[in-house]
Amino acid sequence: MKLRAFRGDILHFTGASADTYEFVEDGLLLVEGGLVKTLGKAADLLPSLPPGTPLVDHRGQLLCPGFVDAHVHYPQLGAVASHGEGLLDWLNKHILTAEAAFSDPDLAASVARVFCDECLRNGTTTAAVYCARSVESVDALFAEAERRNLRLAAGKVVMDRGLPPGMELDSPESAHADNEALISRWHGRGRLVYAVTPRFAPSCSEAALRGCGELLAAHPGVLCQTHISETLDEIALALRLFPGRSSYLDIYDAHGLLGPRTILGHALHFDAADFALAARRGATLCPCPTSNFFLGSGLFTFRQARAAGARIALGTDVGAGTSLSLLKTMAAAYSMGQLQGQAISPFELFHLATRGNAAALGMEDKIGGFLPGMEADIVALDPSTPSLLGFRTERATTLAERLFALAILGDDRTVAATYVLGERVNFHA
Repeated sequence: MKLRAFRGDILHFTGASADTYEFVEDGLLLVEGGLVKTLGKAADLLPSLPPGTPLVDHRGQLLCPGFVDAHVHYPQLGAVASHGEGLLDWLNKHILTAEAAFSDPDLAASVARVFCDECLRNGTTTAAVYCARSVESVDALFAEAERRNLRLAAGKVVMDRGLPPGMELDSPESAHADNEALISRWHGRGRLVYAVTPRFAPSCSEAALRGCGELLAAHPGVLCQTHISETLDEIALALRLFPGRSSYLDIYDAHGLLGPRTILGHALHFDAADFALAARRGATLCPCPTSNFFLGSGLFTFRQARAAGARIALGTDVGAGTSLSLLKTMAAAYSMGQLQGQAISPFELFHLATRGNAAALGMEDKIGGFLPGMEADIVALDPSTPSLLGFRTERATTLAERLFALAILGDDRTVAATYVLGERVNFHA
């Protein structure tokens, strides 16, 4: 198996908290057969490299595990920067009709290519992705991810009510049958994982949610992803549609959708009981700060979530989110915390975007770090680009300062290279 060495400043996290970071200045990361073999100081490892070992030189740059996006919609890529007055208005004006077009397999395939290109350009090597309601949209994304050997989770959006007049709805039975077929076709194939994806409670009947819960029970390896408590109007609508439930979160819990492989997008308007229930069930709460600011939806209360013991992730949520960059998402998360007097450290931001988000997807044993045997998805970050970032990092005296400058000032230009299983990827593949 081919051995390859990557030289640069190396950062990764070895555990579930941000204080487990390992940083090796002028380090060497050895990759064999697409998997991490070891890492250490370049001065210690270089003399023992077998003759002719390829050496990828990123000195002066930061090597991190590839970023993981825990919540994103690929069919909404063409709707980024669409004006709307709020979540429900924005969905009805721009999103639901745009997603309906993804029954065209050629359109779905073309957007899947652009989406994967843009993720990789931003250093994102894994994502939990919402497709459209069509089977074709799921097939197109998984086929593109398989072609590039990406580790990816995705699923068909389930909606059996709430669409504008004239648009075709799922039935609970058709949604269940489509999901069963897609799980059989894609789940566990290569680096692919299926995610049962009810859009949100207002878009699903009792029967549709019950069917999603049955799928999770029948296929314990799949993920569940959905939205919750993004806006006050959405919460009120959900409770009107499910009058027997004590809370929005209780709707999902009652239908078997709340567990350790569940990713709940947004969760902005939780109370203490919500945080406690999510923590007991082991579900992940996934704010999407650029989206939450763009739609004016609210602020995620990091301190309360942490205090309850709930697991937290970060998502870009394109198209309400305004960038596929996890660096820009880190900057927005920091600002969101600051608005509430809740400071988030640069180490926590980088932990969330790598190992933390990998754990949300149940993949922390495979990606998100550089422990021996893990998959060698790598992003090289150039602290000199853009120029203001370079100017600032020249003056940084600690690792925390360097990381914070990258998180606040970095963007897609900061990504010098992205590697999937140790192979450099072409952003225009």
